[in-house]
Amino acid sequence: MNEYLREVTGQPFTAKDFRTWAGTVLAAWALRDFKAARTKAEAKKNVVRAVERVAGRLGNTVAICRKCYVHPVVFDAYLDGTLVDTLQQRLDHEVRAGEGHLRREEMAVLALLHDRLDREKAREAKTA
Repeated sequence: MNEYLREVTGQPFTAKDFRTWAGTVLAAWALRDFKAARTKAEAKKNVVRAVERVAGRLGNTVAICRKCYVHPVVFDAYLDGTLVDTLQQRLDHEVRAGEGHLRREEMAVLALLHDRLDREKAREAKTA
């Protein structure tokens, strides 16, 4: 399977990469569906519930799913309150050129990941 994926994509992808992407997207949208948490404890419970949903879809345990199949930025963004706004803003914008092969939901998650990476780079540049 992995050899086939590398052949058809021309990239060093494996099946785990696709499962991780699916888990990340599923978790982001599961968290988006929850009402805004009023407390940190409630937010953490929602993260657990979202991971349970994703684990069920991927056929993994909750622990493996959280550790291996969901990008931690999704959890961080939910816990700091920026996830829903970032996803919605992305849905409100047109698809960037060259990324039309992704669904709108995937584009929104990709934007979330890029936003966090850009912020991290900016922070590092300030401290350098």
